[in-house]
Amino acid sequence: MLTDVAPDREQAAAHLREVGLKVTEPRLAVFGAIEIGEHVDADEIFRRVSRELPSTSLQTVYGVLAALSGAGLLRKIEPAGSPALYENRIGDNHHHLVCTSCNAVVDVGCVVGEAPCLTPSETHGFQIATAEVTFWGLCPDCRALT
Repeated sequence: MLTDVAPDREQAAAHLREVGLKVTEPRLAVFGAIEIGEHVDADEIFRRVSRELPSTSLQTVYGVLAALSGAGLLRKIEPAGSPALYENRIGDNHHHLVCTSCNAVVDVGCVVGEAPCLTPSETHGFQIATAEVTFWGLCPDCRALT
C-alpha cells in the first residue's frame, strides 16, 4: 500500500488506474491539491482546485474526495468539532495530535507496536484491523501564548 502520496500528474493518473478509477481532470486536481503532511478541509481543497479548474463545483470536489478516500488514495479524518479533513498519508495506522486552541493537526506515528497499535480490553469477537486515536492538547505556538 502507498504511504505519503503526493504524486505528479503522471503518478496520480497511475494511482487512479490502479484502484479502478477513471482518470479525470477534477480527480487529478483534487489529488494534487493536498501536500504531504497537510490535513485540509474540502473548502480549502475547492479553493485550490478552482485556481486550476475554475468551472469545478464544490459538489464535484466532495464527490472526488469521496471517491479518492473510498478507494484508499486519501484518508478522511473527522476531529470532533471540526470539518472533515483529508490527507494523503495512507497505508499506515498513524494517529493525530489536535490543538484545542487553534485546531492545528499533526501526524503522530503508531502509539506502540504494530497496527492496530492498541489492544482493546475486549474485542467482542471482532477482528481488529486499525485503531484511530486522536490526542487533544495545546500545540507549542498556543502554549507559548498562555
